[in-house]
Amino acid sequence: MDNVRPFQRDTADRDGLNRTSPHDADAENYVAGIVMHDRVAYLECAEVLDREDIYQPAVRLIWDTVGGMVAEGKQLHPVTVKAEIERQKRLHEVDGGRLIDRLGAETITAGMAQSFAERIAERAQLRRWDEHANDLKARILGGATTEELDKLADKHRESEQRRHSAHGPSHLTGSLLDWDPFFATDFGNVELLLGGLMAPGQQITIVGDGKAGKSLFTQEWLWRMATGQAFLDDRALHPVPLLYVDAENGHQDIQERFLSYGGGPGRMGLMSYASFPPIRPLDTAGGGADLLAMVAECEAQLVCLDTVSRFISGPENDADTWLSLYRHTLLPLKRAGIASVRLDHLGKDSERGARGSSAKNQDVDHVWELRAQGGGTVVLKRTHTRTGIGPDSFVMLRQYRKHGDTYVPGATRHVLMTYDAPIENLIEGSVAWLVKKLDAMGVPNDAGNPKTICCSRHGRDQGVQRQDRRRRPGTEKPGQLGFPEYLPRDLPGRPSGERSPGNFKGNAKTPGQTFPGNLAGTFPDPGSSLREGKGEGTPATDTTDTPLCTVCEHPLTGYRLDRGYTTHLACDPETGSHPPDQDDAPHDAA
Repeated sequence: MDNVRPFQRDTADRDGLNRTSPHDADAENYVAGIVMHDRVAYLECAEVLDREDIYQPAVRLIWDTVGGMVAEGKQLHPVTVKAEIERQKRLHEVDGGRLIDRLGAETITAGMAQSFAERIAERAQLRRWDEHANDLKARILGGATTEELDKLADKHRESEQRRHSAHGPSHLTGSLLDWDPFFATDFGNVELLLGGLMAPGQQITIVGDGKAGKSLFTQEWLWRMATGQAFLDDRALHPVPLLYVDAENGHQDIQERFLSYGGGPGRMGLMSYASFPPIRPLDTAGGGADLLAMVAECEAQLVCLDTVSRFISGPENDADTWLSLYRHTLLPLKRAGIASVRLDHLGKDSERGARGSSAKNQDVDHVWELRAQGGGTVVLKRTHTRTGIGPDSFVMLRQYRKHGDTYVPGATRHVLMTYDAPIENLIEGSVAWLVKKLDAMGVPNDAGNPKTICCSRHGRDQGVQRQDRRRRPGTEKPGQLGFPEYLPRDLPGRPSGERSPGNFKGNAKTPGQTFPGNLAGTFPDPGSSLREGKGEGTPATDTTDTPLCTVCEHPLTGYRLDRGYTTHLACDPETGSHPPDQDDAPHDAA
């Protein structure tokens, strides 16, 4: 056996094989045991220790749970910690609770806790260097250049410096303002992010009815932001790295939508997309830590939550739920200068805004309400604002094209409604198209509704009356947008009977439809008689094809209609023969 070479175990260790990463399990167990008893011990350990420094997943869960209880002012004890973990339905991760019982019984004094935490932090730093070395080896084997290795080393050193500065007194005193540079900073000179909906570092909420198209709008907006494209008439800006966290839309919907916007392989820019991520509730300390870890990994400057109610564990109507969400997740994001967008649903009474507790709007800089008006028209209105920076409303048209059952790539988009575009670039039947048509026919801006209707081949649509007010600024009634309730079905590129691209509500549902999409309801025939309500809760009144007298509002017939008059002879202001009672006034008998 002299010719047999013995197995070198130390050589395997030096190559990083058959061994665990550096850590101190005993120190971690003792720290977990004492922090379950003593709030001060937890705070002292937190000065030198991060959750990522803890190697054992079960101990990390105990650390996160205790941190959340300390932040919420709850009493600490192994029994209460176990109950909190059981509430999260994660008791199986701590051996059914037996690990908590064991660590809670075999504990150290509170005064020793910080020294044990320092031991854990040192081993964690050694573990990170070990992982960095293995990464370098893998990159070298993969053919990395020296420049790429230098960048990797610089990134590791910067990360370690940030960790070091985040502990000790510096992480507390770092929040103190330095007055001279503070007042020398021009905070009013803010360049808004793409689209003008928010500034860097701000937090906003976009609320709307179900199937109104919140995700549809936000996905396109953020995709164009991440790829450095123009949006809503805003010029193209530098791409922004961002993270979209989605717990609403399936993979098929996501793929179909981004292809319809123009995305695809190599065309997603700096956008990272997390689909149904297994993160803990964001109104807990553990959930906030999970999201911040994802944001750091993606180096995101903006994070979007779709939809925010899917990421909480507490009752939606409880103010404490939203205060915990802010404390554990949104406040750390804002402190780091990372912007956030939250999608939310309107309540049963849409006039009262988002459903749930009013506390959810207290921490955001802007609240935007998105409403689908029909026919592809989408209105985005700011209802709450902390700064007042940027526009207060957008009126958009949601466009798309289909080829068979497939949405044409790059043809789905949101564009601002405009009246300056050439008529050949406008959708036939839209308000902008009608205005251009009337202008081309020479119809005066002060023409009344009957004359406008007579001059328009779409005169049977009451939308003409609304667009007539649109042409005369100042005559629009409060609360009226001046846009028709629908667009005709014979739009360019739309097969007969096909529905609009927006996610609009209606009386019927379309089974199996996914995007863009998720529609309900149909649009009236442009040749049919329409009804328009006079206000919320008021029954609609039937309308006829016959123009009405602008004074008495009775049907206008006979030669006065044929010659373009807008009033009956008895109602004509020039004759001075206004009847005392318009209901009993004689109508024009030609």
